[in-house]
Amino acid sequence: MTTPIIAIANQKGGVGKTTTTVNLAASLTERRKSVLLVDLDPQANATSGLGLPKTPGASVYDALLAEEASLDAKILESQFLRLDVIPSELDLAGAEIDVAKTPDYLHRLRRVLAPVAAKDTYDFILIDCPPSLGILTMNALCAADGLLIPMQCEYFALEGISVILNLVQKLHDSGAAPKLVVEGIVMTMFDGRTNLSQQVQAEIKKHFPEQIYPTPIPRSVRLAEAPSHGLPILAYDPNCTGAAAYRQLARDFLKRHRR
Repeated sequence: MTTPIIAIANQKGGVGKTTTTVNLAASLTERRKSVLLVDLDPQANATSGLGLPKTPGASVYDALLAEEASLDAKILESQFLRLDVIPSELDLAGAEIDVAKTPDYLHRLRRVLAPVAAKDTYDFILIDCPPSLGILTMNALCAADGLLIPMQCEYFALEGISVILNLVQKLHDSGAAPKLVVEGIVMTMFDGRTNLSQQVQAEIKKHFPEQIYPTPIPRSVRLAEAPSHGLPILAYDPNCTGAAAYRQLARDFLKRHRR
């Protein structure tokens, strides 16, 4: 049995994508699951959000371009038990151009991740994608079994999700990503005091009743502060509402995956 690979992606920035990746990973490890987090975003926010340095040469960049490559040397232990990381770096931005020039350019990440998943060392592999639908995100989608979409509670949410769902359908129909399914939508930056958040959540639930996770992630100052300290919210403020929401997301996530 190979390890499930989950891409966390949204073409729009500022929707809580990296926050969700980091805190879902930490919440899963709290439930005694082992996780490999692959930071595929050249901004490397997931890397710094876990207290790791942005080190040149530490990312998957070289492995994506090599004909024969292993990711074993790229995997680092984080300061958190059961959570390993393949960090990112600014130079990874060059992969958007360089990978496009290679044969089988959509499947470069799948090729190098497959041996890691086959070892079944981890319960889950989570990929934090860039806030775009470029070559790196396309590689993540083609490597993944499932797609988790964080969505901000705003009126443009439905318009944004249609773009990424159309891409998923095209990748699936073309055979580039035959295994890929949309496994969940997480509503982020939810403010229960406003009609807007409630209306957007209701609209997404109406259109995607099976995919939406029941617990939204609240708008939270503590969630925003945690990355600057290199900590997931469970370590920074384990008793805040944001930590409770990500713990619930992890429980719901595991129910869907039954591992």
